[in-house]
Amino acid sequence: LIFIFEFLGTMTKGTQAFGKRHNKTHTLCRRCGKSSYHIQKHTCASCGYPAAKKRVYQWSVKSIRRRTTGTGRMRHLKKVQRRFKNGFREGTVAVSQKKRTQTAAA
Repeated sequence: LIFIFEFLGTMTKGTQAFGKRHNKTHTLCRRCGKSSYHIQKHTCASCGYPAAKKRVYQWSVKSIRRRTTGTGRMRHLKKVQRRFKNGFREGTVAVSQKKRTQTAAA
């Protein structure tokens, strides 16, 4: 009976087994930068790399919110709203503030 108890004690998947885990299954992904790229499968658990389309599911709305448009720099898109407001005009030079005050006073 004691032998069976010791045998069952060593074959658990809980606290004792975690001490034996020292191999890395995941490494950094080239596309999303998270440590979710499975080394043996050659796929990212987060973004789905090397698939052409990004991995995204509607059951995780919060994860979509974390990486959607507006979470980064938006180098181009943040200028578009201002340009839209002015009708996407190009090639014009703004009137200087000095000339504007002189014409308003006259």
